[in-house]
Amino acid sequence: EKLLEGLETIDWPESTKEIQRNWIGKSVGAQVTFKVDGHDDSFVVFTTRCDTLFGATYCVLAPEHVLVDKIVSSEQKEAVEAYRKECATKSDLERTELNKDKTGVFTGAYAINPVNGKKIPIWISDYVLASYGTGAIMAVPAHDERDYAFAKKFGMEIIPVLAGGDVTQEAWTQDGLHINSEWLDGLNKQEAIDKMIEWLESNHIGQKKINYKIREWIFARQRYWGEPIPVVHLEDDRYVAISDEELPLVLPVLDDYKPSKGGQSPLAKDEEWVNVTVDGIKGKRETSTMPGSAGSSWYFLRYIDPKNDKAIADPELLKHWMPVDLYVGGPEHAVGHLLYSRMWNRYLYDKGIVTTKEPFQKLVHQGMILGANGIKMGKRYPEFAIDPNVLIEQYGADTVRLYEMFMGPLEASKPWSEQGVDGAHKWLERVHRLIVESNKLSDTNDGSLDEVYHATVKKVTSDIESLNLNTAISQMMIFINECYKAETLYKPYIEGFVQMFACYAPHLGEELWQFLGHDNTLTFEAWPSYDESKLVKNQVEMVVQVNGKVRGKFMANIDEDKKVVEEMALAIPSVQAQMEGKTLRKLIIVPNRIVNIVVG
Repeated sequence: EKLLEGLETIDWPESTKEIQRNWIGKSVGAQVTFKVDGHDDSFVVFTTRCDTLFGATYCVLAPEHVLVDKIVSSEQKEAVEAYRKECATKSDLERTELNKDKTGVFTGAYAINPVNGKKIPIWISDYVLASYGTGAIMAVPAHDERDYAFAKKFGMEIIPVLAGGDVTQEAWTQDGLHINSEWLDGLNKQEAIDKMIEWLESNHIGQKKINYKIREWIFARQRYWGEPIPVVHLEDDRYVAISDEELPLVLPVLDDYKPSKGGQSPLAKDEEWVNVTVDGIKGKRETSTMPGSAGSSWYFLRYIDPKNDKAIADPELLKHWMPVDLYVGGPEHAVGHLLYSRMWNRYLYDKGIVTTKEPFQKLVHQGMILGANGIKMGKRYPEFAIDPNVLIEQYGADTVRLYEMFMGPLEASKPWSEQGVDGAHKWLERVHRLIVESNKLSDTNDGSLDEVYHATVKKVTSDIESLNLNTAISQMMIFINECYKAETLYKPYIEGFVQMFACYAPHLGEELWQFLGHDNTLTFEAWPSYDESKLVKNQVEMVVQVNGKVRGKFMANIDEDKKVVEEMALAIPSVQAQMEGKTLRKLIIVPNRIVNIVVG
């Protein structure tokens, strides 16, 4: 429940949150007790729709349910045993596959529906798992597709208890007012659920219940690598933890660390390490090791204070550094590492060991870099795989780094392009030529780059914060284009650009920083700032057309007086050349955009 609550407090992709919610699988419902006809035994089912109890026409137990052996009739015993053996070979995934053919066997026993006293058959089927819920379900075939298919196949009764649909053709899985339900008739879903739970509890037949799909974590591995589990199994069948003085328990050095043919952990081969005595009683160490997820569930805490031999980390350091501001990782970890580490961190928080409930405040899933064929790079298609060492040798690390960030949004999957790499390299050369070879650097600001520089600082700053790395590069390209048009380059603007540029191309960035006269690294320089007042456009570019063709352009103040705009347009030499010897027929000004001149 705490893991579910924590999801509401963190900035994670909603899709990943939903995956974790589904994995935890919270269901609010009721537990209902069914008595077995002719037996003293009973069983409990969990249902989210106790309001449909009047429509329950059969029950299904997991083949492994402990009650099966007690209630199976002599006539059905052989069939039940054969079916149970068949189920034992299937995985949970195979058993619960929605599209598979429904199978099952009648036990020969009947349950009593508690709301109406009717006898309903008890079956076993592989789609019911002993490990989820109670290992038993009540089936309402009129309103559940899987129950409906099962009932149709084996000829069970189908009683609709929700108005709507035609249950002779298919299950009605939407809501409706209750019918065929005696004292629930005419009620809507929530009213009926509340009334049924009240009835179950007052008659001591059931109670409100919350269930979770999440299972226990299989923590042991029969491998050499991994942390050894500090537990000893004593001869008197007790399991005890080793003393604090023996911690940390270290793996023994083994000549042969391959698993044995019998499936035992390699640690079992080292009898000297395995066999121990605790308080005079002989025992054996646990030989399974922890999975890789054990270490990855708390490494971020230990990184804060890795040499501390008294605690995971100093509480003040934990308070300062946690939670992790930004985690960039793939969605494939959604129900593995990302869930395990949340669980470990929350447990440690509840114990007062760490200071934050959640370990990772913001999560971003990076996209995959695809091969030129549009498929994930890998061993299957070696001809489309890219060796970064070859690229770095050919273009340099800055080019590879820049291109990867320029390919597209961080979260998107992007196909690799050799032409794109070459384009990134050429742009780096263009930046180098501008600053080193153009001889346009000046300590005097002529104002021509004011707007584009301050706009660039603002956008790059914002885009880096929001991880829109590709659009930040696009803005820097715009700045460089404007620099090539300018007659002079105001040195403080170029220095500010290089500081931002170095985030993407650090090697060339440092080289340009030194070229600009600095002896120290730019790493510790303050980030450039921008002046909002410089972002206000005072001028616009006006286009001049003569008889429909563009003949010139000029800069004018925004909303300039039309008489001034007309004079500026007619003063352009290329426009005058087109008008020579002709009569001005018409002059139309579209404010802040175009001057149309018609001559004849």
